[in-house]
Amino acid sequence: MMAPSPKRAAVATALAATLPRTSVLADGEDLKPYECDGLSAYRQTPLVAAIPATEAEVAATLAVARKTSTPVVARGSGTGLSGGALPLADGILLSLAKFDKVVSIDPLARTARVQPGVRNLRISESVAHLGLYYAPDPSSQIACSIGGNVAENSGGVHCLKYGLTVHNILKVRAITIDSEIIELGSEALDAPGYDLLALVTGSEGLLAITLEVTVKLLPKPETAQVVMASFASVEQAGDAVAGVIGAGIVPAGLEMMDRLATRAVEGFVKAGYDLDAAAILLAESDGTHEEVAEETARMIEVMRANGCTRVTCSSSEAERLRYWSGRKAAFPAVGRISPDYYCIDGSIPRKALGHVLNRTNEMSEKYGLRCANVFHAGDGNLHPLILYDANIEGELARTEAFAAELLELCIEVGGTITGEHGVGIEKINQMCTQFRPGELVQFHAVKAAFDPEGLLNPGKMVPTLHRCAEYGAMRVKGGQLPFPDLPRF
Repeated sequence: MMAPSPKRAAVATALAATLPRTSVLADGEDLKPYECDGLSAYRQTPLVAAIPATEAEVAATLAVARKTSTPVVARGSGTGLSGGALPLADGILLSLAKFDKVVSIDPLARTARVQPGVRNLRISESVAHLGLYYAPDPSSQIACSIGGNVAENSGGVHCLKYGLTVHNILKVRAITIDSEIIELGSEALDAPGYDLLALVTGSEGLLAITLEVTVKLLPKPETAQVVMASFASVEQAGDAVAGVIGAGIVPAGLEMMDRLATRAVEGFVKAGYDLDAAAILLAESDGTHEEVAEETARMIEVMRANGCTRVTCSSSEAERLRYWSGRKAAFPAVGRISPDYYCIDGSIPRKALGHVLNRTNEMSEKYGLRCANVFHAGDGNLHPLILYDANIEGELARTEAFAAELLELCIEVGGTITGEHGVGIEKINQMCTQFRPGELVQFHAVKAAFDPEGLLNPGKMVPTLHRCAEYGAMRVKGGQLPFPDLPRF
């Protein structure tokens, strides 16, 4: 049993007065499943957890938060990788797990209205009989929820051609900290006024809590084919990526994996990857049979001109899905070769791929940690996987330093510190490098306009100027500013 706390008892009692008792968790064992998201190196038990089933219950939960001045962290499936859903020791963890209904489907308008707890893949499964699907496909799509996708502006292996979450939703129904229901966007092509839909998408739960999302649906392509191209070096693979895009080709997906990643994946999934190659590219073309044949031929020509040593094309739908299953299983696959891993998310200009990969290898040697490279090469979205063992003293600290240096490198070459995983707590220090003080002040002003008391997911995404001053001083000394008051795994 968790030690009694007057604040816990007061908040739990207040919540139980408006929610079913089974929807309010205050015991230590009951709260354990909520202590972290996919960034499992950092854990924090929440004060209490609330699991509302209706909009009225969400509004009541927020009313309790206001009355007791208790912070609130909204949570979907908990698959996020930046600590965005990490709970607060003095806060309410608000789970949207019971909001799991596909509310309506409009095949003529090609839209679906879904609650935030609906799994990403379930949307496509629900409309498959209509010949439609939902394009964004994060690697965790079998588990991640659409509400979390909106919060982090998630992408996936097909985001190069079809865009991120923000490009594939029309409308969000949300609730503010004042328990006010707001609707952002429109089912039409445009909405009047400022684009608040885009503002909320990717805001990581700092502005409002999603209650319903209207998503765009696309017709399934007539056919699709994947090209697996092998290269003797990651630099050549990076040059081939730039060559494909430079040739005016926009594949449905263009992914890169290095040898460490492919060998981990092959033993896990048996995807049929070339294990002798230093790096492979997976490039997919979709459309009509004629379009796919022409685009595939052009891609192969460009890849061979950039040093490709071997090309294999999927010959069936089953083989195409097997190639992608390997890429999407890359994160869990490295668990077979390392006790722990830390997944980075940053974006760089495509022309910098070779340089950044070289620097990554140098950092790997510097910190004495292996790094498997898996990423959305077509749009320069990197996902290096730093392998470490949390049981070895100092390895997590070295991993954090490695990750911080990688993110700083993304900024140095003209990129950004995140492409789709969000900032959360993981990248909060690098926000101080990415943005100037005046810009951070404006971010806080936007937050205050929606949440003047700062109760929604405080301490995430946007650092205080004081923290940035401390971080700047630590960088001068060559040190690292740790995450604020967070227990480590």
